[in-house]
This record gives sequence, structure tokens and C-alpha cells, in this order.
Amino acid sequence: MKQLKKILLVAALSTTCLHAQAQEDQQRFKRIPVTEMSPAQKQYFEALMAGPVSGTGSAAVVQGATSLGAPFNVYMRSPVLAQSFRTTGEYLRFNSTIPFRLNEFAILITARQWTAQYEWFAHHRLAMKAGLDPAIAADLAVGKRPANMKPDEEAVYNFCTELYETKAVSDASYKAIVDLYGEQGVVDLIAVSGYYVMVAMILNVNRTPLPAGNPLPLQPLAKAK
Repeated sequence: MKQLKKILLVAALSTTCLHAQAQEDQQRFKRIPVTEMSPAQKQYFEALMAGPVSGTGSAAVVQGATSLGAPFNVYMRSPVLAQSFRTTGEYLRFNSTIPFRLNEFAILITARQWTAQYEWFAHHRLAMKAGLDPAIAADLAVGKRPANMKPDEEAVYNFCTELYETKAVSDASYKAIVDLYGEQGVVDLIAVSGYYVMVAMILNVNRTPLPAGNPLPLQPLAKAK
């Protein structure tokens, strides 16, 4: 019996490894190990590992790892641009005038607009940790206007959704954000939305998979007729 359990365990581990490898192989941009990085790529790698992203529990930036996951591994192909993205991303995630709960909500709105599976997967966890109601994310995931939003959540939802759907923002939605966070808040909210559109593009073009065993969280949105 013990021998049979051992055989089954080995088989299960082998299947998991094969599945993980298959997912890794589907990505267009392969991971670059630190031993193969150019000096500029290695500088970016080290700066990212020393920065705040490495402390968030991200599967893409793991302390002690010898390579990066997407989107950071993709940025590395243009290392000067990658460094610019790093400083911009760190500001938008950790120093924005938009509170963390609402910032993550804005990122989820972007992920939903782009059906960016990995972006949603990565930031749903952070949004829940920041205090966003799971029911709000659940409604958003299926393309519904979330029910029972707090006033600040409604302000962010209206602003971001109008910006995506109409390519503009009404006076009422603009004023709601200015009243909460000033003109800098408006700029920061636009910036985090635009930055994560770029991230969504990177992840989708790369075909970035979810960690093994996780179902896709988003279905395609119904197209307007």
C-alpha cells in the first residue's frame, strides 16, 4: 500500500510539473535566468527585487528567485523602458493619492475591460486584502454594475467606466473625484488606469497563464449589438 501511494504521489507530481511546463511553454516571452541577463537587465532585476513589489506576495517577483515572471520578464526586453515602468508602477501602486482599496478597484475595472485574466487574478487578492467587498468584485467580473458600492467606490467606478466606454468623463464624475482627492487624484486615477491597460496588453500578448490549478476568473463580455 505504501509503495502504491508513493507511485501515485510521484505520478501526481509529474503531472503537475508537466502542466506547469506546458503553461510556461505557451508564453511568448520566456523567462530570462539571471545568468543570461545583460548588465542593464540585471540592474533592473536587482532593483525590482529590492523594491516594494517583492514584498506583495507576487508570483512574478519572488525573493530568492533567479528569474522574473510576467509582466516584468517582458519589460526586460527593453531594460531602459523597464526601469521607467518600475518607478512609475511603484508610485501608482504604493504612493498614489488614491487609497489602496480604490486603486485596486480601478485595476480590477481595467482587467475586466481587457479580460486580462492574470491581471485580475493577481489584483483580486490585493483588492480583497485592501478591504474591497468580494460581492463588488463578483458583480464586476460578470460585467454588472456592482451593487451596494460605497460613495468613494461609486465615484471611482463611474469615472473609470465612463472613461473606457465613452473615451471621456462627465462633469459630475470628474467633480466627484476632485472633491475626494483633488486634481492630483484625477491624474493619479487616470494614470493607474492607463498603466494597467498597458500591463493588460503585455499579459494578454504574452499569453500569461494563471498558476496551475486556478480556473480563468473572467468570461468574455457580451458585445453590444
